[in-house]
Amino acid sequence: MKPATTFPAVRVASSNARDPMLAATNLASQLAHEHLGSVLFFCSAEYDLGRLGIALEHVFSGVEVCGCTSAGEITPNGYGRGCITAIGFDRRYFSIGCGLISELEQFSLQNAQDLIEDLLITCRNPRLAPVKGNTFAITLLDGLSSREELLLATLNAALGTIPHFGGSAGDDERLANTHVFYKGRFHTSAATVLLVNTSLDFRVFSTHHMVERDEKLVVTAADSDTRTVYELNAEPAAEAYARAAGVAFEDLDRKVFALRPMAVRIGNNYFLRSVQRVNPDKSLTFYCAVETGIVMTAMHPGPLLDNLRTQLQEAEAAVGPPLVTIGCDCFLRRLEAELTGVVEETSEFLKAHKVIGFNTYGEQFEGMHINQTFTGVVIGQPDATAPGH
Repeated sequence: MKPATTFPAVRVASSNARDPMLAATNLASQLAHEHLGSVLFFCSAEYDLGRLGIALEHVFSGVEVCGCTSAGEITPNGYGRGCITAIGFDRRYFSIGCGLISELEQFSLQNAQDLIEDLLITCRNPRLAPVKGNTFAITLLDGLSSREELLLATLNAALGTIPHFGGSAGDDERLANTHVFYKGRFHTSAATVLLVNTSLDFRVFSTHHMVERDEKLVVTAADSDTRTVYELNAEPAAEAYARAAGVAFEDLDRKVFALRPMAVRIGNNYFLRSVQRVNPDKSLTFYCAVETGIVMTAMHPGPLLDNLRTQLQEAEAAVGPPLVTIGCDCFLRRLEAELTGVVEETSEFLKAHKVIGFNTYGEQFEGMHINQTFTGVVIGQPDATAPGH
């Protein structure tokens, strides 16, 4: 068990214990106090999730607990693997509503409006701060559902001006089953939405480090429902992609996918689309939506930390020293850090900026579903005159 890190308005914790009850008890010993209002956690899919859900519900009785499985964890000590990490929110500073979307395919705008209205009722606390300008949303989605784009666009319409970020749950790169957690149970083909109202300053952000190259690839045959591209530039997709990536077709693997993504340009911004796998028919399956007719640009990595450092410095300049940063970091970014020998530096950087979060199968920002990106929120510390300081 690691010692808890205590801040005026949050506590953060992690546990490497593999027994679910011991792991949950470890978290509770680090997070529990009389003002604990909500807990957000991220855990390895290697846990016995049925037992872990029961254990978390038991040790945090009366406390709202939400979370998801991951493809790697970001703990108070930097990157973790095969563990569980969590944030405990003090109800004197945070009012949080959490809801479950259990039928992703039937999720309508009316459903989204009803959900957000219910969450606003839950988290609206006149003793904290007005909802407008003091509330953000976090979405945690089943990372293998292939329903992120439609759900996020619908949800974003209902959120209006409320800033929004999130991540798709992982399963330690097994690509088999990913889960979100709500009211004592882990769910598949589902999403959880957290609405966070706080009196503290915060900044929601998104950044990536990929740089465009000259190669353009037009999707000439695709199945958008399964995110499968059959042809790029009217030839087998994997062959065209391999050529653009500068590797032989036979050498396509997760390392190439991490270092040679593609992107869709919207305005002046590039939104990344990462390959999940090569199929036997030389088609490619992606982690994000792809449709026939879109133009994708080949990308290559710039320095991994430069853009993230700039984003965090700007956010911290606005909100002051960070209380905590909740981060959704694509698992392919972590893989790149491992491949290029900067994983320890990256881990220390995340620790220094008080990042708690997880490695995702996809990231969300203001209604967009993207890959190989870091999204999150920097929350500033309360001033010395705030209650409970």
